[in-house]
Amino acid sequence: MLNYLDFDYSEDAEGIGSFEAVASTWPEQVSAVQREIASVLDWACNTFPGQRGPVDEGGDWDFDLHGQQEFTVPEAMDYDEGRGRFTVQPGAPGKPRHTVTLTLSGTEEFCAALRQRFALE
Repeated sequence: MLNYLDFDYSEDAEGIGSFEAVASTWPEQVSAVQREIASVLDWACNTFPGQRGPVDEGGDWDFDLHGQQEFTVPEAMDYDEGRGRFTVQPGAPGKPRHTVTLTLSGTEEFCAALRQRFALE
């Protein structure tokens, strides 16, 4: 059901659960990752309407979403034994990696429903 989002679960002392997923992809997969995130958030909004908010302040669920692009630049390296020094020549930047982190937190009821809907362990 979910191809890019692989959630890890944790729970605090008050029983508030958190599911965190990190997806790191090439530009070609960004829209697929965004569709998966939208399907999870759409489900949460529709299944628990009007209940989003910090759980420790009375909400049933909340989310945190962040994205980042990283570019890598290969380097040609050499070591001059006589001088005891490195020479480094940067190459052309590669294509970016897009990394998205989605964290969902919620009550026991929300977490159970999320697990069931998306077959999460």
